[in-house]
Amino acid sequence: MMRGTSLDSIPPSSLNRTFQDSRFIFGFKSNSSTLIINSSHRPSLPCLRAQQSDGSATDIPPVETKDRNLQVEEVSSRQGIRIRRRPPTGPSLHYVGPFQFRLENEGNTPRNILEEIVWNKDVEVDQMKSKKPLYTLRKAIDIAPPPRDFIGALMASYSRTGMPALIAEVKKASPSRGVLRENFDPVEIAKAYEKGGAACLSVLTDAKYFQGSFENLEAIRNAGVTCPLLCKEFIVDAWQLYYARAKGADAVLLIASILPDLDIKYMTKICKMIGLTALVEVHDENEMDRVLEIDGIQLIGINNRNLETFEVDISNTKKLLEGARGEKIRQKDIVVVGESGLFTPADVAYVQDAGVKAILVGESIVKQKDPTAGIAELFGKDISA
Repeated sequence: MMRGTSLDSIPPSSLNRTFQDSRFIFGFKSNSSTLIINSSHRPSLPCLRAQQSDGSATDIPPVETKDRNLQVEEVSSRQGIRIRRRPPTGPSLHYVGPFQFRLENEGNTPRNILEEIVWNKDVEVDQMKSKKPLYTLRKAIDIAPPPRDFIGALMASYSRTGMPALIAEVKKASPSRGVLRENFDPVEIAKAYEKGGAACLSVLTDAKYFQGSFENLEAIRNAGVTCPLLCKEFIVDAWQLYYARAKGADAVLLIASILPDLDIKYMTKICKMIGLTALVEVHDENEMDRVLEIDGIQLIGINNRNLETFEVDISNTKKLLEGARGEKIRQKDIVVVGESGLFTPADVAYVQDAGVKAILVGESIVKQKDPTAGIAELFGKDISA
């Protein structure tokens, strides 16, 4: 992208002309913003659905963009949520004749990779909902195989081995590491994990950033794998819960970094209603405190990776389980899952001593030529039955 603030300031040598989707686009560069000029028409803004305390939803008209986004930002600010669910200001559009100018700034440009993923997911889900209305998913759930006990499988493994139960991740790629496994057969990997002693499986379903799919989830479920399956997705809409269950998921991930408290409460209730286990993920003290105040939480994941910077520190697990927080977790009988940065038996022992009863691991075992052997290497011994 080329950046700038004034059309008059564009040096002829700085113009960059490209053709994309039959639209003429050009721009220029400075340190403060990005200007894109094209001949497309003014886009329509999406309508935001606001969740009410009684479970109903209200459409906020798109013409009220400024007021709508101020309300969303206000709730997020109060709860310490730094990841913005939608562009606060929308595209800054200007028109000169047939040309459209879009000035990119902090209000309409993602500040980090997680925000970019969430904004993309919001658009993706709106498109999917139009193709698969909720009533069709409810019918699919009625005929889907019954959900399997995700937490029960974790605790059975923990009791059997005396070590944290393994949620092994079927994951081809990530934004931070790129492609992890070129020769990627999700069913073959899932079976190798099960053979190696995994209690449950996590299946990446995001296509754009992780090269996953719901087809992978369905294929694993239909292949006779008995481990309960976690749908590893960026949930921004309750519709996704029904879709995951219809595709064979037994559990879903809810990320506190992007979901306000009301959404987490609402979504966990839907999960219980349709038979899904909710793994609620936190990565700092504020998120842990928020989640511990929500009734009915049974499973909390502590992500040692900062989802804004992608830096990893496994001491984060210990920090969040110390003192009053750890005591509250024990009182509520919440099962804690350690996530990210676990590569060696020493890493597993460290988070177990901190208080976790399960771990979610992808990269360190999916990259192994033999994932079954990779599990034994991770734990320092064979944990298969």
